[in-house]
Amino acid sequence: MKTIFNFILVLLGCAIAACSQTNTQPMKEGNKKVISSNDDWKKVLTPEQYAVTCEGSTEPAFTGKYWNNHEHGTYKCVRCGYELFSSDNKYDSGSGWPSFYDLVPGSTVSKATDNQIGYPRTEVKCPECGAHLGHLFDDGPKPTGLRYCINSAALDFEKKK
Repeated sequence: MKTIFNFILVLLGCAIAACSQTNTQPMKEGNKKVISSNDDWKKVLTPEQYAVTCEGSTEPAFTGKYWNNHEHGTYKCVRCGYELFSSDNKYDSGSGWPSFYDLVPGSTVSKATDNQIGYPRTEVKCPECGAHLGHLFDDGPKPTGLRYCINSAALDFEKKK
């Protein structure tokens, strides 16, 4: 029941998500151009990637390219390539978004309280570039009991070789 309630709240959040939040953290990856403004992000991201990672939007459930991905590999931040999740920790939460019960070992995320929908949620962001990734809930499976509910638009996938 709690998962259904969270799912409904997320859908409501999609409908009323505020687009006033901006993030101008630089991209930190090798010799690539440092991106320091939202105008620069608009040039390198798709409109959906920009809306999700820079404005905190949420893609509609069951529409992202990774929600039903069953290949083995690593999920990385679409903006900077920071390794976030392993397919070994991915599970089908029934929510319509890629869900993970843990991060890649040695990885971390930035967390903040999100009250956009009138219900406090834990927002997760990339610790390297500040990209909005999704939200963290405490209704996941063992061993952590966590559910990282992440937008496909915030992720790149590197298939295991």
